[in-house]
Amino acid sequence: MRWKRATGTVLAAAIVLQPIAAQAGQDAPAPDKASAQKPEGRDTSSARAEALRTIDVWLDAQQAYDHVPALSAAIVRGDSIVWSKGYGTIDAARTVPATATTIYSICSISKLFTSVALMQQWEAGKVSLDAPLTNYLPWAALKPVAEDSVPITLRGALTHSAGLPREADFPYWSGPDYPFPTQAEVKAMIGKQAPLFPASRWFQYSNLGLTLVGDTVETVSGTPYADYVQAHILGPLALKDTHPFMPMQFYGTRLAVGWGALDRNGVRPLLKPFDARGIQPAAGFTSTAEDLARFAIWQFRLLRTGTPEILKASTLREMQRVQFTSPDWKTTWGLGFSVRRRDGQTYVGHGGDCPGYHTNLSMRPETETAVVTMATGAENPAPYGNAIFALLDKRRTYAFRAPAPAIVDLDAYTGHYAAQPWRAETVVLPWAGGLAVLDLPTRDPAGDLEFLKPKGGDLFRVVRDDGSEADEVRFERDAAGKVLRIVRFSNPETRTGGL
Repeated sequence: MRWKRATGTVLAAAIVLQPIAAQAGQDAPAPDKASAQKPEGRDTSSARAEALRTIDVWLDAQQAYDHVPALSAAIVRGDSIVWSKGYGTIDAARTVPATATTIYSICSISKLFTSVALMQQWEAGKVSLDAPLTNYLPWAALKPVAEDSVPITLRGALTHSAGLPREADFPYWSGPDYPFPTQAEVKAMIGKQAPLFPASRWFQYSNLGLTLVGDTVETVSGTPYADYVQAHILGPLALKDTHPFMPMQFYGTRLAVGWGALDRNGVRPLLKPFDARGIQPAAGFTSTAEDLARFAIWQFRLLRTGTPEILKASTLREMQRVQFTSPDWKTTWGLGFSVRRRDGQTYVGHGGDCPGYHTNLSMRPETETAVVTMATGAENPAPYGNAIFALLDKRRTYAFRAPAPAIVDLDAYTGHYAAQPWRAETVVLPWAGGLAVLDLPTRDPAGDLEFLKPKGGDLFRVVRDDGSEADEVRFERDAAGKVLRIVRFSNPETRTGGL
């Protein structure tokens, strides 16, 4: 059996199971309000609580075993943030704890705010998505090339299919100083850059393209880009911790410092902070896990109610619909949004990768579920988000086959168990009236879970994937009646800590 995590790790903070109010000053809604609005199988408050407890234990382990300096996450269902938490530390001295309100650079998630701003101008009739980009930015004419092409358009920029170079021609992703250009420098250089290939043929992710979208917003609105976004998106949505810049007054206290990749000695370099300057619309924003969760809540609310708020619901649907598919059918993109199919479900959102910071917002509109993962270092947190979705889904749909499990005090068995030398640790958690066993660390917690069905007393049976029962597992207690160890095939693992 694959026993999981048991080095005696105890969670640093209690898990938050109650929803957090979507707006400051509001009372937190009842735990099942969101699922009542959008039913999703057996997504009851008790089932969700067990899934969240498992997610918390797993993320706590992965932050430690992956040596991620800071990790924050949040989960949305409907109108509620049902869980959020931080792990690790956010300052150079590694003393300030990460929380769900820690501020991170969100880099390319900035593009979603820029895209919303552009679509507000589209709704106002000030731009056409299919007119040449130079209609709005005459200075944004690239060097002519011989190969025939349709015009570069705002739709092409939003879908990364315009044939634009990936970057403005400056070395701003290179350390130690990350010399981002000013807006004036981007303008001065663009006429010297050439398209990579004809427009509307291939996908090529382009920070330059979304920078030009932001410049278009500034031009047609007559308002500086940052001021426009603050007045028309961030302010109305009460995203008080989201900024189109680095709030350096909070550096190391609320704004996490950035770290580089682990070297062969297991050491990460501390990186200098950066200023995205002229690339602000594509990469300059900062935010928190809870603020990005609120951004997702707005989208779910708009799509559900149809009441215009920042945008029309029909506009947001169009943004989250596939607008461009690469010739190999492997990449699909909406208007600013990444659009993906995984296991028969559609996910929309965006990731962000800047020096020292990596973030991801993934939303499943059909079930009104969103997951935010944010980290410092060099590792992509999107797999954490995928695993969180998988754990939520697994608990929602899981049930032991008849006869029903015996009723026992599951918390008596919950905790960490020693697993050396075969694995780092094992954790046992309540699950659907029985127990779930997870070896830690693991990249696939939903796939690696094993389940124990109570048979009465301290005896359990392993449950196979088809629901049938396999071998026996028993727990042993000390003289005081406290669970001391778990035994399978006559081999014990000693309990090292509770949860």
